[in-house]
Amino acid sequence: MCEAALDKKAEDLLTLPLAGRTIVADYFVIATGRSSIQNRSIADGIAEKVRAAGFGVARTEGYTDAGWILIDLGAVVVHVFTPEQRAFYNLERLWGASAAARAQSS
Repeated sequence: MCEAALDKKAEDLLTLPLAGRTIVADYFVIATGRSSIQNRSIADGIAEKVRAAGFGVARTEGYTDAGWILIDLGAVVVHVFTPEQRAFYNLERLWGASAAARAQSS
């Protein structure tokens, strides 16, 4: 799914391990798109890649406004933000990004 986000030019991609800290998910994946249109494209790319791999998307929230799109994949929850929304909600600080891994675009 990180590859799908990077294919759609997602920026500042971060994988945040949460196992043992919450029952919500084992990982958050956090990505930034430059606009609501790009955020939708990133979300669509991730959903398409997940379904092609034989998995389902449990729920998608925020797609219409697209300032913050949440994609629930079960053990993994993906957050796609505009830069302003990401700075405002600052999930990295809230959940402690010390053990996080940043994906690099090729």
